[in-house]
Formats: sequence, structure tokens, C-alpha cells
Amino acid sequence: MTTLVTDTGFRADDWTHRITPYNQVPANDCDPVVAVDVPSGVDPDDLADRLDALKLIRVDFPSFADGRGFTIARRLRLMGYTGRLRARGHVIADQYAMARRSGFDEVEINETLAKRQPEPQWLARAKWQAHDYQTRVRG
Repeated sequence: MTTLVTDTGFRADDWTHRITPYNQVPANDCDPVVAVDVPSGVDPDDLADRLDALKLIRVDFPSFADGRGFTIARRLRLMGYTGRLRARGHVIADQYAMARRSGFDEVEINETLAKRQPEPQWLARAKWQAHDYQTRVRG
């Protein structure tokens, strides 16, 4: 079972549609895809012609030390993607603010991580806009 982390805390996953693995996305639009799982090594430009049709993009973090997912999220937002953007995998509470700043709407964590890093640890980072370097310098 997975848990979604948002600025308001933990919640159950409400996504009910199929999430297509990136390597199974058809080359044409015969089979419309509304959600895709993106590995950390994918070039976001490869999704450019599909962004309007995608309602959810879930970006994999194979390791908490692998920051490529943050770059993918930022590039997708700069390309105009306005749908739901979800980080999945090895994202820890300390990285939540960075995930939100780079463009993610939510983080998907497994039950083990949710027990090891309970909701209060994630909520402590939920005011991500107020705790960035620029705000501290200006304040």
C-alpha cells in the first residue's frame, strides 16, 4: 500500500486510472494514455507532444541520492505541463520542500517509509515556500 504526501499531510491514493510504464507508451495516439510512469533517466522532451493529454506523470526516484527526478519535474513545468506531477520511490521527508519547489504536487511513499518517517516529519517541511534560502536572506 502506498501513501501520498501533500502539503496537508498523508492521504490515500485517489488515482483510479491505469498508469502506463514509459516503455509501453505507444508511438502514436491509437491508445490514449492519461498517466505515465517516467524513469529517472528519461528526457522530458520525449513527452512534449503528449503533455496536454497526460493527467498524471509519476517520476521515479530510484535512490534518495538521485536528484534527476527534480530536474525532470522542473523541465516538465517549464514546458507547460499543468497536470498532476507525482514523485515516487526513494524520496525522504528532508527532500519534500525540494520536490515541491521543483514542481511536484505530491510524493508517493510506501508503508515502510511512512512508519519510519511519520506524517509530522513531512508536515514540518510543508511550509516549503517560507523556508527557502531567498526568503531567509530577505527576512
